[in-house]
Amino acid sequence: MQFRKSLFILFFIYLPFLAISQQTYPLYTNDIESQRKWVDSVYTSMTVEERIGQLFMVDVFSSDPKAKVDKIRALIKEQHIGGIIFSKGGPIRQAKLNNEFQEASKTPLLIGMDAEWGLAMRLDSTYAFPWNMTLGAIQDNRIVKDVGTRIGEHCKRLGVHINFGPVVDINVNPANPIIGNRSFGEDKINVTEKSIAFLEGMQSAGILGSAKHFPGHGDTDQDSHKTLPTLDFTLERLKNIEMYPYKPIIEAGIASVMVAHLNVPNLVPEAGYPTSISPTVVTNILKDSLSFHGLIFTDALNMKGASNFKEPGDIDLAAFKAGNDILLISNDVPSAALKIKKALEENDITEERLAHSVKKILYAKYKVGLSKYKPIETENLIEDLNTNLDDIVYSTAIENALTITKNTKEILPVKNLEDKKIAYVSLGDDSGKYFLSAMRKYGDIDHVKAKTLDELIKKLASYNYVVVGFHRSNANPWKSYAFSDKEKTWLYEIARTNDVVLDLFVRPYAMLDLLSTTNIEGIIHSYQNSKIAQEKSAQLIFGAIPSKGKLPVSLKEVKAGTGFESGTLRRLSYGIPEEVGMSSDSLNKKIDALVRSGITKAMMPGAQVLIARKGKVIYNKSFGYHTYNKKRKVRPEDVYDVASMTKILASLPLLMELRSQGSISLDDTLGELIPELKGTNKSNITLRKALSHYARFKAWIPFYIATLDSVTKKPSQEYYRKAYSSGFNIKIADELYLRSDYQDSIIQRIGESDLRDRLSYKYSDLPYYLVKKYLEDYYGKNLDKLTSERIYQSLGTNRTGYKPLDKFSKNSIVPSENDTYWRNQRVQGYVHDMGAAMQSNIGGHAGLFSNANDVAKLMQMYLQNGYYGGKRYISKETIEEFNTCTYCNKNVRRGVGFDKPQLSGSGPTCGCVSMNSFGHSGFTGTYTWADPDQEIVYVFLSNRTFPTMENRKLVTSGLRTRIQEAIYESIVE
Repeated sequence: MQFRKSLFILFFIYLPFLAISQQTYPLYTNDIESQRKWVDSVYTSMTVEERIGQLFMVDVFSSDPKAKVDKIRALIKEQHIGGIIFSKGGPIRQAKLNNEFQEASKTPLLIGMDAEWGLAMRLDSTYAFPWNMTLGAIQDNRIVKDVGTRIGEHCKRLGVHINFGPVVDINVNPANPIIGNRSFGEDKINVTEKSIAFLEGMQSAGILGSAKHFPGHGDTDQDSHKTLPTLDFTLERLKNIEMYPYKPIIEAGIASVMVAHLNVPNLVPEAGYPTSISPTVVTNILKDSLSFHGLIFTDALNMKGASNFKEPGDIDLAAFKAGNDILLISNDVPSAALKIKKALEENDITEERLAHSVKKILYAKYKVGLSKYKPIETENLIEDLNTNLDDIVYSTAIENALTITKNTKEILPVKNLEDKKIAYVSLGDDSGKYFLSAMRKYGDIDHVKAKTLDELIKKLASYNYVVVGFHRSNANPWKSYAFSDKEKTWLYEIARTNDVVLDLFVRPYAMLDLLSTTNIEGIIHSYQNSKIAQEKSAQLIFGAIPSKGKLPVSLKEVKAGTGFESGTLRRLSYGIPEEVGMSSDSLNKKIDALVRSGITKAMMPGAQVLIARKGKVIYNKSFGYHTYNKKRKVRPEDVYDVASMTKILASLPLLMELRSQGSISLDDTLGELIPELKGTNKSNITLRKALSHYARFKAWIPFYIATLDSVTKKPSQEYYRKAYSSGFNIKIADELYLRSDYQDSIIQRIGESDLRDRLSYKYSDLPYYLVKKYLEDYYGKNLDKLTSERIYQSLGTNRTGYKPLDKFSKNSIVPSENDTYWRNQRVQGYVHDMGAAMQSNIGGHAGLFSNANDVAKLMQMYLQNGYYGGKRYISKETIEEFNTCTYCNKNVRRGVGFDKPQLSGSGPTCGCVSMNSFGHSGFTGTYTWADPDQEIVYVFLSNRTFPTMENRKLVTSGLRTRIQEAIYESIVE
């Protein structure tokens, strides 16, 4: 009576499902008649033993020894098994085994895998996509669908037909030992929506999905692989939480459902039965009440959560009688098959019941293309399973998942870099090297370490911004995520004494161990400790990308759904060419080949090349060596003498700032700006004409030649000393000091120099000597301090500046020449340009050192109309004014300071850029160009002048503009 009452209650509760449920037949194809004919034909041709064999899916590792694989071969031949679930191993080995097994099987095998986050869940050399918990933080479900699609495409490429995912368990128990990160979270609606999106993506690739673990494994603190977990909840609770996702997922067309091994007293009236072998659960609820017509799998029958039946095969028989179609990983297929056959002979199972499941299996096989089976091609298999598209999908998912759950005093993103001294402290037992490296692209970040807490606190005392990264293994979602007691103590104390941002590269539940977060100003959940997650999180901290994610689970006072949405400060981000409509293959093949060819042909010993588009750096590589002796490779942090690029990276932004403020006009004359020029032939030249190289200036004046001994051609004692003194305090190079009064002579000589006879375009350095004079007199500081204080510190160009030996290690400074004509030494850390060297290595036209990453920041600031990192440096109107070709009608291509594309014929560009583009080149072998129309920044740095500036191969080859052409050829949108 009690049993019948229970059934009545169940029926009553699930009656609404029955009343409104759509009848979805997920195994049918569009060519249903052809499908039915194939199914009936195959079924009719089978013996009873072959039909029973279809019910079994057995497991094998592609890494298994021959003895184990031989057992599978025997099961295929003797037991006619219907499917294989592959587990650990490698893709090539699995593909070969798959082909062999399919060849040996009379009826094509249905191949399954647990690939919840991709094939990497089981296989080496394959791609790992984000865990479901990470995806649960994403607000745009189209991104989740994309992840499902790529996983499906990977499965298809490897010959896998059914992926046992998505996990649709609602993880309301933080202590759940087996689900956790495998769940989309604790909110039933979010879990359902994410599951459907993932499913739609995966099944769009032709792969069958499998919702698991029915009726719900999210609120257990036990692992069903090891024991039988109990869910002692009311029917109402089970319906509203655990089972909530299944109805909409079934209506969305899920192909299969996996039934878990759970003890659910209020759902299972059969005494001692787990849900997986309960007719009430499998047939009455799943098949009848929920109208599910897809495949029903047991969870693995070798798990401890399955009932402990005494005789081999008994549990298989019970599972089949309960309504399951496929018996997953049976402990004893031969015994189980015999038990089912005997039940069939004794009418304990009807022929119709057997046909029902076997035909469903055959419908599924037809749906995945097994009626026209083709072996897996192993050529390029590894490459096909690890593509740029996978990185794009992963990066997009991570970027949209990153979640800020605390942002006191708007500590995030980092603003006003000039006021920040930033430390990074790493906690956890895994590496945060990619995180640190990515943060260092934005500024000076010190990795602070100590053996004791007292030592650490003392070291951190001088910092006003501390990023604590908590890094634990990203190998799989079951890895430990908790803080150790020591780490908690250290974190509390760091936060008590410093402004702290805590970035967690683990599952969110790690926060539950913390007694208090009161002293922690900022909290970021990055969810995983992968390379991409670390890099994206660093970009979030510095405002290059926004925060969009919402917490998928609750954490004490922080509820699920919490997440501060932050905008960006429009700093450069870093990513993949395809994210901005460019081709990785094209860029890598063409540009790599061009640069390497240049090195091979001795155009330069090495180079840095950077490309950014739409605010995202998508190519940043270092090539070759500092010198031809090949002792030190070029590294991204190495700095080059950028030569005349100094004009647009140092002098010009300072002038543009003054113009934006209204302090100067481009129509101001040099005589008005520099009193020393009044009465000279330079007095009435406007700033606009001077900086457009349309002012009759000579190209240059070789000031140093007049300071050489007329006989020895060495530095004259009249002008130089080997040691510093008050009378000789201008350091040119090692053991070479120029007379203190010589700088005034430079300005005097320029003022007295003749102008060219004819007014026409003539590139000249001389106006920038004058610009330096004006700026330094205006501010009362030299250009080194001015650029650092007014531009570089706040911009985060920490690898840019004059006099690099005062800032960087000599090893990181690329030499520019072996000077045999004046300085008579290797020029390394001193400016190559002679005139700038005579100005204490600080010139308005030359003298700056930088790396490609920093140059890109300055060029991106221009591209963004003077705005970068949350700060406006220059007005949009000023950018436009300086980027105007004022004298194009006079055949002068230049803007004000900026070089511009050639007006005809050959010139400074590939001829494929827009006329709105601008840039500059440098004598030492440098080049940078920005194109507003295509939103492209291109930087090329080299030391073509080493060992001698007589080497003009780089110039005559046109390599820099050929690379530029390759960039434009790589645009695919």
